[in-house]
Amino acid sequence: MPDKVELRIGADVKNKIPGIKIKHFLSYQIDSDLYTPADAFRLELANPETEIKHGSLCEVFINKKKELTGIIDKIHRKVSKRGVSLAVEGRDYMGLLVDFYCEPPWPTVSNMKLQALALRLLANVPFINRKDIIYQQNIAGKLKSTKKTTNTVLPDPAQRLSQIEPGQTIFEVLKIYALSRGLLFYCQPDGKLVFGRPMAKGEPEYSLQLHKEDYGNNVIESDVIDDISRRYSKVTVMGQQQGCQSTVLAAGINVPPGIKVDTEFPFYKPFVCIDNNDSLSPKEHARLLMEKQRREGLKMRYIVGRHSQDGENWAINKFCHVSDEVQGIDGDYLIYGRTFELNKKDGPTTRLKLGLPGVVV
Repeated sequence: MPDKVELRIGADVKNKIPGIKIKHFLSYQIDSDLYTPADAFRLELANPETEIKHGSLCEVFINKKKELTGIIDKIHRKVSKRGVSLAVEGRDYMGLLVDFYCEPPWPTVSNMKLQALALRLLANVPFINRKDIIYQQNIAGKLKSTKKTTNTVLPDPAQRLSQIEPGQTIFEVLKIYALSRGLLFYCQPDGKLVFGRPMAKGEPEYSLQLHKEDYGNNVIESDVIDDISRRYSKVTVMGQQQGCQSTVLAAGINVPPGIKVDTEFPFYKPFVCIDNNDSLSPKEHARLLMEKQRREGLKMRYIVGRHSQDGENWAINKFCHVSDEVQGIDGDYLIYGRTFELNKKDGPTTRLKLGLPGVVV
């Protein structure tokens, strides 16, 4: 069956307002990515005479399943000798938080729980239902704490926050605060905000096959990059105490360093950094840094036809088994990025980005 794509604009189920439903497109691109601040979409309408207003709430459905809830940011109408064209662009609700700056008074957040901070910052943001925010377990606690736990880990020495500063957006603040607890901050297709972790294990719900002999293949194109230029065999994080200068690291007054070794790296290549925030666990910080290096070093891109497999739309934060004899890959990987596309040349396709499971950064 052909994929059915529908854009609904201005619908209000509660007040029984149907809004506008658009089902015919010349082209589209609908993105979703766990590690990108906001999911975006661009749709070129087959009927350019349609009246659409920027700032309208909208929903994108693929095969009758909601895949994005957001706001129309841009309307592009073009007139030429070939006729009139109309395209709309927008982002999910996270795009609003990317643009929304924190206003004064700027609170000190060092003793504030994540949930309390989120509710405070989102109090004046339109469209966001604060009661629907999803908080994964084990998020209680404070950013500044002398107790070392796996929930007080920052991915980078610069990612520290105790005071909101002028010029910071709500997304920036909540992302940093979430990362300090080992959590991602992202938006679900239904518009709900989530503080949670990527899937670390599970049974694959999808499969990609590219055999040397063309039987059962469903992959149109595969692109795999294995890059070690920014990876290291050993990561050391020096847990410097507050008030100490880096010149006294050898004096033995610092907390024990965190060390993580990548046994798969082909040769010795050390990475060392100093973390002067005493709320961090250097051991967990080192682990997180190495995970980030490994994730960024492995890029797996696959293109498949259509937008679903066995009746289920391709989705992020799901496991996929890859059997690629040409690339020499056989294993389960996390789908962290997905783009539904339509163009005149290729028809409907889905671009998938796969990588290591359970990685927060």
